[in-house]
Amino acid sequence: MSAALRTHNRWLALVVLALTQLVVVLDGTIVNIALPEAQLELGLTDGERGWVVTAYALAFGALLLLGGRIADYWGRKRAYMLGMIGFGLASVWGGLAQNGFELILARGLQGAFAALLAPAALALLTVTFPSGRERNTAFAVFGAIAGAGAAVGMVLGGVLTEFADWRWCLLVNVFFVIVGVIGGALFLDESRAEGDNRYDVLGAVTVTLGLGSLVYGFSLAEGGWGQPTTIGFLALGAGLLVLFVYVEMKVAQPLLPLRIVADRIRAGAFLIQLLAGSVMIGALLYLTFHLQIVLGLSPLAAGLASLPLPFAITLVAPIVTKLLPKVGPRPLLIGGPLVVAASMLFLSGITADGTYVAQVLPGLILLGIGMGFVFVPLQNVALAGVAPHDAGAASATANSAMQIGGSIGLSVFTAIYVAAVPSGGNPLVGFTTGYSATFVAAAVGMVIASIVAATLLRGGRARLRLQATGAPIPHLG
Repeated sequence: MSAALRTHNRWLALVVLALTQLVVVLDGTIVNIALPEAQLELGLTDGERGWVVTAYALAFGALLLLGGRIADYWGRKRAYMLGMIGFGLASVWGGLAQNGFELILARGLQGAFAALLAPAALALLTVTFPSGRERNTAFAVFGAIAGAGAAVGMVLGGVLTEFADWRWCLLVNVFFVIVGVIGGALFLDESRAEGDNRYDVLGAVTVTLGLGSLVYGFSLAEGGWGQPTTIGFLALGAGLLVLFVYVEMKVAQPLLPLRIVADRIRAGAFLIQLLAGSVMIGALLYLTFHLQIVLGLSPLAAGLASLPLPFAITLVAPIVTKLLPKVGPRPLLIGGPLVVAASMLFLSGITADGTYVAQVLPGLILLGIGMGFVFVPLQNVALAGVAPHDAGAASATANSAMQIGGSIGLSVFTAIYVAAVPSGGNPLVGFTTGYSATFVAAAVGMVIASIVAATLLRGGRARLRLQATGAPIPHLG
């Protein structure tokens, strides 16, 4: 194959992988706008309504590390194709669900197959663009889609709910899957980890149950942080995760080689990803509720009202891509979260009698600008310097941080919302009081993300530039 044809195929592979990232991320939010109609048709309780979102993010985040290792050992293209097909079948089941239990279970299966699909796609991107300027561009595209995908999901969900039916928010995935399977078969090359590849079964069990218990414990906090069940599941989750770390230190072929997270810069990127995920998945749900319940927008209007967010990310992404090699990722990942925090504080000023233009639109634009500065460099930094043998595991860790952050964020924000809503009085005033409290909490989280960047992303501008461009790094640790 000629060099020109290989380069052409690499960019077509990027299109396929970027599409995969879009469908995985937007499925975390596409049902948000459809939830009110789905709740009425299927008779969901408020708790079940929340689990339609949480089931996807929880299964996705809890199984990502296992999915990453399966991709490394079994073959990344093979895992990608199986993940795509399974994701499509689960989407069809959810779209045809006749009750809340079926819908929640289908969403969990979507998350499970996404946990196989997402790390395979990101690992394929890593080995397809190993270094240099092309890698920088590829990861900028991938990161921008990761940041915009949640908002795109809200828009698409609004259009489908308004003009078709809420069920099409799930059935639409079939079209993405068909394109992904055909494109994957044509343009993706198989790769896998070399050497002795044995699955870490004990590690898989402890991390899956640990993350699941932790997220479930946070979800129970809605009824009170001091309840025995809340404390019990949080403690169980923390204990299992400690056990997981111990197992990873002892086994020959760990599910998550601790060398991946031992590097200070990479660990900082994972923490920032966790906090950013809490905002993009958790806080955006309450913004959706405000648009529809308080402002009275239709699903379509609510979806269109969220368009400034992906537009702002798209406009900022090329600017950040040019800045990244010049200034390195550290200034961007310090300033970006502060802009996001400012947007959350602005949105916390919403009132029951306010307007979209005055109280929501400026905050959405600020949020898009901030997230553009966060997501474009973030995954590149998180995966720079990772050995090919660990590409799937590192990709899974990056994705897992985002999804677990979203799951925990949604649970924590729900608990804060319930605690903040006053009893009695005008219900719309009560709703906005609760929404405001969640936005303030999100702002605090993003300030912490900025502090993490300032503290952990240190080590010299030259090294950080290497992290951002994917050039060889002499020492990581």
